[in-house]
Amino acid sequence: MSNWVAKRFWTDVNVIEAEGGFAVHLDARPVKTPAKAALVVPTRSMADAVADEWRLVVEKIDPNVMPVTRSANASIDKVATQFNEVAAMLAAYGGSDLLCYRAETPEGLVQRQTDGWDPLLNWAHDTFGARLVSTVGIMPIEQNEVDLAALAAPLFEATHFELAAFHDLIAMSGSLVIALGVTQRHLTPAEAWARSRIDETWQAEQWGADDEAARVAEIKRAAFVHAAAFYQMASTPVRG
Repeated sequence: MSNWVAKRFWTDVNVIEAEGGFAVHLDARPVKTPAKAALVVPTRSMADAVADEWRLVVEKIDPNVMPVTRSANASIDKVATQFNEVAAMLAAYGGSDLLCYRAETPEGLVQRQTDGWDPLLNWAHDTFGARLVSTVGIMPIEQNEVDLAALAAPLFEATHFELAAFHDLIAMSGSLVIALGVTQRHLTPAEAWARSRIDETWQAEQWGADDEAARVAEIKRAAFVHAAAFYQMASTPVRG
């Protein structure tokens, strides 16, 4: 097996206007995705963030510490090439949204879910005209198809960069409604993450925190916050 690792070969990193947005050049070479597509992003703010990651490379290129570049690559190589399939997969979360499945006991947890989740379901109804129903327990309930379609519409209307962000917001929270709350700026990422972790927070308060569970949760929280920032970069043009 080869031990070859890509290393820094460039001196300057520059953001260049390109067809469809902005590209990042390493000296005279444009950055490309792992699939060798042109890495052209939709906004100057995203391009600047990608460029900053490449400027920070000291010797070896490590994608694990380049989250904006990694998300942009995924947007182009993975999401754009199968957009409708990804959107449909994410839309399915509406039918089993975290906010719709409630605890029967204890009373404190029930009340915390009510206080945290009912306002979001009401907001979804006011904003998208979608009224999801909730239940006690984990047995699946059927939601109205018209309501689900209303919640799914923003996914199919998104760009492939926005949809890549939606993917992590939904997958990390288990809730299409929470993800929409973030993208619509109804919730801050911190507020959204806390609403998605009501059950886990309650359990930790009752039984104590588990170090490994806390470590995994922190990785997910960081991915969630990054996805929120990536969505805003994709959606807010900042011309340079």
